[in-house]
Amino acid sequence: MRPSVSVITLSVDDLERSLRFYRAMGLMTDGIIGTEFEFGAVVFFELQSGLRLALWPRKSIEHDTGLSAERSATEFTLGHNVRSREEVDAVMAEAESAGAVVVKPAQPTFWGGYAGYFQDPDGHLWEVVWNPAIMPGE
Repeated sequence: MRPSVSVITLSVDDLERSLRFYRAMGLMTDGIIGTEFEFGAVVFFELQSGLRLALWPRKSIEHDTGLSAERSATEFTLGHNVRSREEVDAVMAEAESAGAVVVKPAQPTFWGGYAGYFQDPDGHLWEVVWNPAIMPGE
């Protein structure tokens, strides 16, 4: 397997609500597509070249996989690296304004960076982080 990821799919309880949240965060999308198919409604956001974020209703993922959608907020986090401490604060404020719950305000980290955590409307954890050793590309 070539090490790459092309789609990150988040299960959501309310597709419209999640769409509004991520649009308020500035992500661009054509909106909900696939409504002509049972269990097909989905939203895609282009994150960067070759990587998309998908929102898919939890019941659709359960149907497609045959698995029960058990969940824990700490199963994984999504990391958003930024270029400065000030940008961390700005993104955290933007997320809170869009309806996110700040679970850990931005603060200095033990490893020399600066980071905070918020949860989207479905409880997915996002870490907004400035790491002076790993700067994001343009």
